[in-house]
Amino acid sequence: MRHAGRVLPTKSQMSRFSPFSRQSLKPGTRSFNVRRPQAVAEVLNRTDAFAALRAGVEQVAALERDLAELLPDYLATSVEPGFIKDGVLALFAAHNALAARLRHLEPRLLSDLQQRGWPVNSLRIRVRPQPAKEPARAKEARMSRVGADALHALSETLEPSPLQAALARMAARHRK
Repeated sequence: MRHAGRVLPTKSQMSRFSPFSRQSLKPGTRSFNVRRPQAVAEVLNRTDAFAALRAGVEQVAALERDLAELLPDYLATSVEPGFIKDGVLALFAAHNALAARLRHLEPRLLSDLQQRGWPVNSLRIRVRPQPAKEPARAKEARMSRVGADALHALSETLEPSPLQAALARMAARHRK
């Protein structure tokens, strides 16, 4: 179709979806299924437009592996690497105490990273608080009336002691 000297796409050529959202129709190629979960690496490998992002993701993944080997377990699980910019590697600790411990290990860690081939001249240690974990729910144990009566009877047969007092409180709480 022509309009004022321009060729306009037909309705069948227009789509609100990107070409990556359609299934491949070429024989021998794997089809793309929108509903199937996909690994990040698989998505990034689909086009060269993501080459820089893919390289950054691979660099951070390699740094995480090296840090996991170089740091003690309690630090490795709570430290996240950032990117290397102008020879400075940013490391993010979960809280101040871990950042302080990481600063004590900084000279050795810097040397170890350089020996592994990382282009790092210094470390910048920052605190990036992790979201607080949901507190554990309070226990809500339920005891049947028969069980509470049995505990009460047992507490009455015991000599006065901390155990006898604890059993009496527990029986009273569950007999309500």
